[in-house]
Amino acid sequence: MSRTRRTTRPGGGSRRLAAPAAALLAAALLASCSSDAPKEDLADDPAASEEAGDAEGTSEFFDQADYDRQLKLMEATPEGPADKPWEQMLDPQSAGMVDTSEYAMKDKARQLCFSNAGVFNPWRQVGLKTMKAEVALHDEIADFKILDAQGKDDKQISDIQELSGGDCDALIVSPNTTATLTPAVEEACGKIPVIVFDRGVETDCAVTFISPIGGYAYGAAAADFLTEEVDKGGKIVALRISPGVDVLETRWSAAEIAFEKAGLDVVEVKFTDGDPSKTKSIVSDAIARHGQIDGVWMDSGATSVAAVEAFEDAGEDIPPITGEDQQDFLTAWQDKDLTAIAPAYPTFQWRTPVIAALKILNGEEVPKEWTLPQPVVTEENFDEYYKEGMPPLHYGACGCEDLPGYPEDWGGE
Repeated sequence: MSRTRRTTRPGGGSRRLAAPAAALLAAALLASCSSDAPKEDLADDPAASEEAGDAEGTSEFFDQADYDRQLKLMEATPEGPADKPWEQMLDPQSAGMVDTSEYAMKDKARQLCFSNAGVFNPWRQVGLKTMKAEVALHDEIADFKILDAQGKDDKQISDIQELSGGDCDALIVSPNTTATLTPAVEEACGKIPVIVFDRGVETDCAVTFISPIGGYAYGAAAADFLTEEVDKGGKIVALRISPGVDVLETRWSAAEIAFEKAGLDVVEVKFTDGDPSKTKSIVSDAIARHGQIDGVWMDSGATSVAAVEAFEDAGEDIPPITGEDQQDFLTAWQDKDLTAIAPAYPTFQWRTPVIAALKILNGEEVPKEWTLPQPVVTEENFDEYYKEGMPPLHYGACGCEDLPGYPEDWGGE
């Protein structure tokens, strides 16, 4: 089984399972998540939605060891260049370093290939631009072939077979789903070195798996901020995107633990489907039903601006709120002087697979699990992530500022 996550989830029972993959329901707005397929959507039934939020986050999706590990990694000092988080590693020795001497190439230009799940949301679009720009830095890469699966498992299976059977020297894979893509990845591993990133598979055959820390770290960072800003007994609205997606469930699991420990009153747990209009309606109804709301927690920040607007429309002060490193939220944070925090699932991770592939083809060691830092935007480091002139759906943790074509190729001025 995979060594990419320590969670228990449908499709396997190992201590370490697949990494984040996105629920297609929320793909248009969600940065990046993992799972094979979401469970039946409960968002249209508020009672069922709240039940799902209460039950799933603390049962089948919760793993104490993984929770403890991720929170510990949040405090760990990464190894690697201080100004290049996409090259850094957190606790690389835990899963061991991989001897790649068998893949070493000499006096030959590298042919890299990439099987991409798709570019069906802004996060993935920013990431792919960043990956292509990283490739452009390396003269030793003669060709970089990309096949886009368009969010379809059957197409990606065919893509992986085509690429692994061609002239590729190394194959990068971001799987569309977990279990379904596992056989195709395993087959490819028997032919060429494979690098899996962002989303996982249920095999450890890849030379390395690359991802940030994970969902517990994200959810805990956001919840801990609210526990510091909101007095005991304060009313919290928790906004989620979709049930049954492992990385979102673990974000919520970590938040539940923090809120219960701090004695905060979570008065609403609702699914938004990543829809700004639905988000605004949910928050407006919560204000009308409960009076003063003291904090808003979100498992993804794509609709945070809509939540802010709901308080403004109601004539209420905007309480402490969590978001993400998407520029529209950072702009609102600055313009409205919000009390906020923005955990990131950093798009700079799209640079790392290219770097890893070249290391492997040079015969250099790489970690079996390449865990990247997972930054959090705070009031203190805000200026590092807010980029004047960048489009609303740009992500501040892209690590792309030093790349050729920035900012224009990312839609900036």
